[in-house]
Amino acid sequence: MTTQYNLFINNEWRVPQGGKWFDSLDPFSGEAWASIPRAGEQDVDAAMEAAAEALEGPWSRLSGSERGAILHRLGALIEENAETLAVVESRDNGKLYSEVLGQVRYVSKYFYYYAGLCDKIQGAVIPIDKPKVFNYTRYEPMGVVASITPWNSSLLLTAWKMAPALCGGNTMVCKPSEFTSASLLELAKLFEPAGLPAGVANVVTGFGSEIGERLISHPSVARIAFTGGDQAGRAVARLAGEHLKRVSVELGGKSPNIVFDDADLDNAVNGVITGIFSAGGQTCMAGSRLLVQENIHDAFVEKLLEVTKRAKAGDPTKPDTRVGPVATRPQFEKVMSYIDIAKNEGARCVAGGRALTGEGYGAGQIVEPTIFIDVNNAMRIAQEEVFGPVLAVLRFKDEEDAIRIGNDIKFGLAAGVWTKSLHRAMLLSEKLKAGTVWINNYRSTSFTTPFGGYKDSGIGREGGMDAVKEYMEVKSVWVSSDLEMPDPFVRKY
Repeated sequence: MTTQYNLFINNEWRVPQGGKWFDSLDPFSGEAWASIPRAGEQDVDAAMEAAAEALEGPWSRLSGSERGAILHRLGALIEENAETLAVVESRDNGKLYSEVLGQVRYVSKYFYYYAGLCDKIQGAVIPIDKPKVFNYTRYEPMGVVASITPWNSSLLLTAWKMAPALCGGNTMVCKPSEFTSASLLELAKLFEPAGLPAGVANVVTGFGSEIGERLISHPSVARIAFTGGDQAGRAVARLAGEHLKRVSVELGGKSPNIVFDDADLDNAVNGVITGIFSAGGQTCMAGSRLLVQENIHDAFVEKLLEVTKRAKAGDPTKPDTRVGPVATRPQFEKVMSYIDIAKNEGARCVAGGRALTGEGYGAGQIVEPTIFIDVNNAMRIAQEEVFGPVLAVLRFKDEEDAIRIGNDIKFGLAAGVWTKSLHRAMLLSEKLKAGTVWINNYRSTSFTTPFGGYKDSGIGREGGMDAVKEYMEVKSVWVSSDLEMPDPFVRKY
């Protein structure tokens, strides 16, 4: 029996105007388990109208402290309902239930953090070079924000956008991936109990090919916040540019995880595993390029293979599973195609390299944790984002070589460095062209600090106070104390 959802618009559950739904498939079993509303452009228009009215209505009349109280209640409700939300998201995208549960509980902290910032958005009094004139700045909400999120971490990536946007007094229309819409619709059940006025946060679901352009180009939209692949991100940025919309795009990565010969190798192995096999490698910050100093290459790979053998793949609901299924069938096929590409390029597969089928592996959408060695940086397996549990291992000689190889990529989202040398750590943190550099750890994130990429990994930052300002306009106000206006024909600079 499937669960049927409706659209959430203006604090109401609405049937899509086209009267259509589509199935959401469990990535492990392959079975349809939820029925998702298929929104059309009329539904988008209704959501935008609700968000625009809320922006000028009761939401705009709340003080920062009052907005903060609502966001804090939403965080508390997320925390109370974390297990239910995690069950739905795990069922929808196939990630380990244990991982998703921890992630959902962390989502609540985003709302707590930004709740505390709501009444701390401050402008400045600016010393100027003009007599009898007072100048100050103020931050104001941009308006209606259209949020578009991918299938790998629907709730977390929505929170990255929603919490700072609402903190700044904006309103939102959110579109999750068509593959993983259920968890966001479950989250929407908490909006009204938290005290969000009607229209402040709306959820429309459906296919990007049908409603994506309307979401981005709608006259009411002031800003688009997108997370996804780099090709889709280019299309979003291009369309936003045509309509002069503000836009942030958090895109892909091919992040180098760099291990020097003076590193604690056991810790580095654990960090490499965390970087590539957590979430089944389906994360933009995956450390999918492992750079190992050549004099320890063989010993390190041997250690890596031993730990990889313990990465049990299978049912994501079971506590001893370490790698679950790839979230969608098209992505599964893409991952398997890259494994074939790597073999054809001459890379040597020393672990995995196959899909797991049969009893205990569901519908056969599980890719065995895979490691390639003898990789050079010109290979496609080293240059293109696979977005799955596939690791490419490269050798390097010294610091200069590691920096060269690490930066020789179109992406610049993240990087990891494993060394006991403070000098080396600081040198690489400066020279690597990446928005985040982890030293002797990997995949750490926080609501307190900005996250985003260089180069083709995107535009803009999420997290921390930087994220709030991404959703606000800064206004300069000039106040004259002069009792007489000067001669209008004599310009004073």
